[in-house]
Amino acid sequence: MLRTATEEEIRQGKVTDIYFERSEKILKAKKINNTVKAELSVRKFPGDIPWAVFSGLSDVVDLLKDKPLDIEAVPEGTVISPNLPIMTIGGKYLDFGIFETTILGLICQASGIATQAARIVRAAEGRTVLAFGSRRMHPALSPIIDRNAYIGGCAGLATKLSGELLGIPASGTIPHALILLMGNTVEATKAFDKIIEKKVPRITLIDTFNDEKFEAINVAQSMKGKLYGVRLDTPSSRRGNFLEIMKEVRWELDIRGFKELKLFASGGLTVDDIIELNEVVDAYGVGNAISNAPVLDFSMDIVEISGKPIAKRGKKSGHKVVLKSNQTLKYETVLASAKPPKSRMLTKTYLEQGKPTGKLPSDNTIRNYVLKQISDLPLF
Repeated sequence: MLRTATEEEIRQGKVTDIYFERSEKILKAKKINNTVKAELSVRKFPGDIPWAVFSGLSDVVDLLKDKPLDIEAVPEGTVISPNLPIMTIGGKYLDFGIFETTILGLICQASGIATQAARIVRAAEGRTVLAFGSRRMHPALSPIIDRNAYIGGCAGLATKLSGELLGIPASGTIPHALILLMGNTVEATKAFDKIIEKKVPRITLIDTFNDEKFEAINVAQSMKGKLYGVRLDTPSSRRGNFLEIMKEVRWELDIRGFKELKLFASGGLTVDDIIELNEVVDAYGVGNAISNAPVLDFSMDIVEISGKPIAKRGKKSGHKVVLKSNQTLKYETVLASAKPPKSRMLTKTYLEQGKPTGKLPSDNTIRNYVLKQISDLPLF
């Protein structure tokens, strides 16, 4: 039995901090159930990075639909700055208070993964980035990890189920296991070419047995023009200067007429690694840096009770919305009661008394929205 919460248990509010359940008992006993507005915001981003990507909204909307609640938020995929009212939930407190833990869980991890994926894609400067990180986390989380990696801009992902859910083919090369079991890189690559459908690019690993340079030459010559690329997943214990290894492989392939072969890099890559390797690498497979991305530390705070502004110390009270600006990441926060111009409103309504106000955008639409926003943003 896998120790994971079922969807039914989540929707029943069982995945909650116990103090919310105890608070609910007290409020019911005292017959207190005010109409409130609760705001979700994040004070600072991990590592003091200058921007982040908001994700998880569609899951919150799905969780709370059909309850007498309103949801306002900036669109999913918005590149945000700190201290913005990213989402506001309005309604009777007892209709959603017990879901605070769940709501935060849905957006904190999703936004963290989408943010890190977007930063890595931005660092790659147009080169292909594939998400290979599901194996580093609990398998039940695989579709969540891969969806947010895709939203963040990754061009593909490795797991079959995630590919089916997103409507894109799963991506991959050849595992070390196949080469080890067949005993030879060239033979394993030829077998892949013979058996696997032709629409799958022929990309092979070249670091299983021999020096990467000689293995690349051997397999390129043996495949007689059928090879699309070679991947280096060289472990850190053997890596030395990874950039110099890649340069050497590129040189040896080029002078033998294999300039069209692509170089793929993987193996514990970070933003800094990618910035350095861009000089020679054509595509990246990134795992742990995306799947184990630090979460965005959102908090959910009451900012209005029965129409009156109120908030705990350190938080600004009042129902607020976000306005767009002509400058990147220069948003403005104003009170909703100020009736700001609709043309500048970034905050949108997604639920009105539990009823969706429109169709949510597709994952691909959100991904394109992210890519458009990050095209010229600084990484640090």
